[in-house]
Amino acid sequence: QLQASGGGLVQAGGSLRLSCRASGSITGIKAMRWSRQAPGKEREWVADITTSGNINYADFVKGRFTISTDRAKKTVDLQMNSLEPEDTAVYYCDMTTVYGVYWGQGTLVTVSS
Repeated sequence: QLQASGGGLVQAGGSLRLSCRASGSITGIKAMRWSRQAPGKEREWVADITTSGNINYADFVKGRFTISTDRAKKTVDLQMNSLEPEDTAVYYCDMTTVYGVYWGQGTLVTVSS
């Protein structure tokens, strides 16, 4: 019910924009979040945004990544600049609603050095 896209292969220093769209059946969205899981590591939170406009970033992406949302379209984007090889991971979106949490399938980001 969440479709993530935008991943791919990019050189260090490059940029990618991830997008996550919720299906029309998802309503009552309160917050949207991006997390990631690198090979051999646990999933970690990257950034989140609430429908009231509060935004939070993990320290390791501050100043490089920007999260944004279009509430009408039920999308949440993650603009990633100055990518580093350490950013290589599968990126997941999830949305917290009044009915529960929905997860996307993930999109792979690979940053080459």
